[in-house]
Amino acid sequence: MQRPVNRIDPAMPVQAYRTFQISSPRDTSVVAACEEVGCPQWRNGWDSVIDESTDLGRAQAGYIRGHSRRTFRETRTDTGLTVFRFESGQRCFAEHRTRPEIYVVRDGDWRGNPTGRRREHSRAADWVEDFGENQLRLVDQQKKG
Repeated sequence: MQRPVNRIDPAMPVQAYRTFQISSPRDTSVVAACEEVGCPQWRNGWDSVIDESTDLGRAQAGYIRGHSRRTFRETRTDTGLTVFRFESGQRCFAEHRTRPEIYVVRDGDWRGNPTGRRREHSRAADWVEDFGENQLRLVDQQKKG
C-alpha cells in the first residue's frame, strides 16, 4: 500500500515553478569507475600477493608486469610470494557496477509541466550548477520584492 502524499497548497500557478529531479531507472546497472563507487582500493591502494610457483600465479604476475598498465612496486615475502603494491588513485582489477542517475530539470511542479520544457543533464555537476543558479535567481527575486 502506497503512503498518501501530503503537500502544501502551492502559493503560485504551476508555470511559476521549476522541478529539479534525480532518478534511477529500475533494474538497470552500468559499469562504473572506481572513483564513482568509492572503491577502497582506488582510495587507499592495495597489495596483490601472488604465488608464482603455480601456473595461475605465473599468469597473474605476467599480466600485472606486462599488461595491467598500472603503477606498482614489487617485493618478495620471506616465503617466496610476490607482492605487488599498487598506489591509490588508479583503477583496481574489479569490475564495479552502479545504478545510473538521470538529472532532470523541467518546468512546473507536481501538478504538471505547462510548457513541456524538460532538460536532462549528462553530468551531476551541471545539474548542481543549474540548481544553484536557480536558487540565486530566487534569492534575487525575493530581495526585489
